[in-house]
Amino acid sequence: MPESDDGTPVDQPFRNLFSVSPNTDTLLANAFENLASANQMAATLAFDLEEPQRAIVLGIQQLIDLGSLLVDRAQEQVAPAATA
Repeated sequence: MPESDDGTPVDQPFRNLFSVSPNTDTLLANAFENLASANQMAATLAFDLEEPQRAIVLGIQQLIDLGSLLVDRAQEQVAPAATA
């Protein structure tokens, strides 16, 4: 904390590091993109590892895939695709 002239701490107003959009479509799209990035990072890491660490990372990648499927399903519920 910064100090005042007399050496006592000065309270600063709380500042957000970032803000989250209240738009559900945007939140789900960002979640999906983040999971896709994590999936790619896990895949890249897995091929640099030997067993048994490779199996652990591939298990983590599978959990990421499942999370992506859940987000995809939520996107379908929030904004169903237009039928032809």
